[in-house]
Amino acid sequence: MTKAVGPGQLLILIPAFNEEGAIGGVVRELRQAVPGVPLVVVDDCSADGTVNLARQAGARVLALPHHLGLGGCVQAGYKLAFELGYEYVIRVDGDGQHDPRDVPRIFEVLRNSGCEMVIGSRFVDGSHPHTSFARSLGTRFFRAILRPILGRAVHDPTSGFVGVNRAALEVFSRSFPLEYPEIEALVVLQRRAFRFEEVPCRMRPRTAGRSSITALKSLYYIIHVLLGVFVNVLKYEGRRRRLLRRRTEPAKAQPWTVC
Repeated sequence: MTKAVGPGQLLILIPAFNEEGAIGGVVRELRQAVPGVPLVVVDDCSADGTVNLARQAGARVLALPHHLGLGGCVQAGYKLAFELGYEYVIRVDGDGQHDPRDVPRIFEVLRNSGCEMVIGSRFVDGSHPHTSFARSLGTRFFRAILRPILGRAVHDPTSGFVGVNRAALEVFSRSFPLEYPEIEALVVLQRRAFRFEEVPCRMRPRTAGRSSITALKSLYYIIHVLLGVFVNVLKYEGRRRRLLRRRTEPAKAQPWTVC
């Protein structure tokens, strides 16, 4: 993988785990939609043909030696992109649900709005895309939870179709939520006074494989994400109080030194 050439460079990041049924098509569609833009598939220790098929389709592959889960996989890609000097990164899932033709729209808003994050949203235009009933309920639930925390509405808080600029990339290359990271990532950025925008994007049915969020995992998902959100909020409030305390405490008298 080569370093970014000049300012304003974009990298497409594709986290993948056992996506041999979809990854080749995803890479080929992206090469058509954004010709010349580097594509990196971060393979999370897949046990199938994901790595070979991604390379055959024309992507570079960062093959992780151990299975890290989605958050660790995405962070590895962000860290690589930051160290190579890229200014913008757009994440596209490897299951074929994100339409690569929407990447230029996300990139345009990311580059021209000054926002640190741009979310490709399934719901911002009021549509009802391909999503399960359970996931739709979860999305509504997290919208309600996040609104008072973020100070504004977010229509699609679980979207993995996300673009970030270099300021957000620097933060996420150092620390990134490990499981179901999209919602916690919004809280992390908001606590740093970073901004986000949403743009309408199309969602397609999975071309192969199954979602990692099943009905049995839904309750765990909700509890886990809620805990992560509130831990981030409490950590921020603790730092804010310590900073205010330092500013308001009188300076301590320095002891005399006899020479």
